[in-house]
Amino acid sequence: MEFIQKIKNFKLTLLDKFVLSQVFMATLVCLVLFIIVWIAPETLFKIVRKILNDVYTPIHGIKILILQIPKVLAKAIPVGILLGSIFAFDRLSKNSELAILRSIGISFNRIMLPVIIFGAVLSVFCYCVNDKLVPIASEKLGESQGGGSHFVYIVENPDKTPKQTLIVSTFMPGYILGLTVMNFSHEKYSDATMFKSIVFAPSAQKFDDKWVLHDALIYEIDDDGIYKKVYHQKDYPILENKNQAREVYDLMYNTTRKERVFTNHEISKYAKLLKRANFLDEYRYFKTKLYQRFLHPLTCILFAIIGCMLGFAPPRSQRLVGFTVAVGIVFAYYITLPFFDLLAQKSVLSPFAAAIFPIILFIISIFVIKKVKDL
Repeated sequence: MEFIQKIKNFKLTLLDKFVLSQVFMATLVCLVLFIIVWIAPETLFKIVRKILNDVYTPIHGIKILILQIPKVLAKAIPVGILLGSIFAFDRLSKNSELAILRSIGISFNRIMLPVIIFGAVLSVFCYCVNDKLVPIASEKLGESQGGGSHFVYIVENPDKTPKQTLIVSTFMPGYILGLTVMNFSHEKYSDATMFKSIVFAPSAQKFDDKWVLHDALIYEIDDDGIYKKVYHQKDYPILENKNQAREVYDLMYNTTRKERVFTNHEISKYAKLLKRANFLDEYRYFKTKLYQRFLHPLTCILFAIIGCMLGFAPPRSQRLVGFTVAVGIVFAYYITLPFFDLLAQKSVLSPFAAAIFPIILFIISIFVIKKVKDL
């Protein structure tokens, strides 16, 4: 509570400006280096190769390169503040400036307070990058357009028994191709589920209140499982419900879209849709990603604190340890995120637990480092 009160009463002093300038410049350099290292090996090589092969013009290639930056920036901001605070506090330690400040009664918590506030500002910026800039960049790159193959959806009766199975072979924006609709029979059998008809159509069109299959070929099946009639129908309607027609369409086109193309509001809306459709694995995955969108920016604050602590050391002590620990933290965080996503998707952990677990580990790490370094 005392530390929170200090934040509320915080006023920027000459010392704070000095510490903040050191951390800001180091963070900026680390951000630029991280983005270059992340983009250069693969993305830059592909763009240069396509420019040389006349697939892209130089201007188009530069535009694509710029649009790749927001996706990297969202990951780079926490890393930048971590490494930047380590570099800055390492320099202050090496020059004995931290030791002098502590000897005149300024606590270590007070020294790193402007860095924590800087981390809080970066956390807001990181949130906005993930929520706004990344989806916009993805849309400009054409990644937000849904499309793919083999979508399956089961339409249920009010009593939860299957009514229809809808199979789409190929779908792209404006195109729904190669559809198969299997209509279930009302007859119940102990050993199998029977169909009353199977419908094939080369294409379909989505309207506000229904889907219409064009040039449909219908195979009617009797109770013995034998085809009794085959005929064509120019327009065959399915999903004749406004909400259902729209929701199935949204489900189909969003199944192949990556999480980064969604805003936070869109992820929340899509997760609810997945839950209603009983796509529980996908629901848990997107719910985890939604929680991560809110929790990931907090790593800017936590990494700022960890960086300050790791950067502090006696003037003659070994410097490599702090940087090694920092690299290990960054590697462990980003390499384990897919693992926690999988645990949530398979219902081993709840989505919130999977999203917050790394944050808890970082908080524990802060207390451990503080105890080890006697800060």
